[in-house]
Amino acid sequence: MEENLFVEIIKEQTYRALWEVKNVIDCVPDELWSKAYCEMPCWKHIYHMLHSLDLWFINPRDKGFTEPDIHEKDLNSLEVSPGKYLSREEINHYFFDIDIKIKVYLSILTDNQLLDTPPDCEYNRFTLILAQFRHLHTHMGMIMGFIIDDTGLWPRVLGLESGFPIGEYSKYF
Repeated sequence: MEENLFVEIIKEQTYRALWEVKNVIDCVPDELWSKAYCEMPCWKHIYHMLHSLDLWFINPRDKGFTEPDIHEKDLNSLEVSPGKYLSREEINHYFFDIDIKIKVYLSILTDNQLLDTPPDCEYNRFTLILAQFRHLHTHMGMIMGFIIDDTGLWPRVLGLESGFPIGEYSKYF
């Protein structure tokens, strides 16, 4: 990683964050998947986090943005009870779609574009990325807290220096 290129730093930290998101999702035991936290099932907290990442990381005003097939009105809101249930498989599929979308976006993003605003958007690209890191890790912390409180297990994170696990690894510390 070239430390003098902002986009390279953003890529590295985003790849680490995405790995951690997937690991935390994998750490939610089946018996907690639908358990209510703050009156919403755990899976809805995950969907809210992912939906925000999907919509806001690149351009929340993108007229071409399409909701995922699993979406219905207010499914992303933590203030509205869900009218449907999302399975782990549906959430995982959505995560993988977002993972690809963000990695493709970062592969063509340049340092010179970071302070530009995407079409029809009032925020520059750097602000959108940083805001999603803030939002993402707020919700990651909550979901990790649910897991830790209910299981006593601490989901693994990478930090700044740990390598990405290859092959079999423990999802927990």
